[in-house]
Amino acid sequence: MNTEFTQVFELTLSEKLQLLEDLWDSIAQTPEQIPVLDWQKEELAQRKAAYLQNPDSGSSWEAAKERIRSGRYGA
Repeated sequence: MNTEFTQVFELTLSEKLQLLEDLWDSIAQTPEQIPVLDWQKEELAQRKAAYLQNPDSGSSWEAAKERIRSGRYGA
């Protein structure tokens, strides 16, 4: 294990969560540097094509949240 990072394991849970949040925030500042893999691009293209063929097949964000909260994920 890299000894530079061993102190991270000594942080409290709250401090670890804050560190994670800070790391995600720093990554989000440069989204153009986040690689998009070929398989991800292909999946996005397939989903877009499916949507364009049938725009009414999806759910609104509100309906999706309700399914998630109620435990009906596949409905």
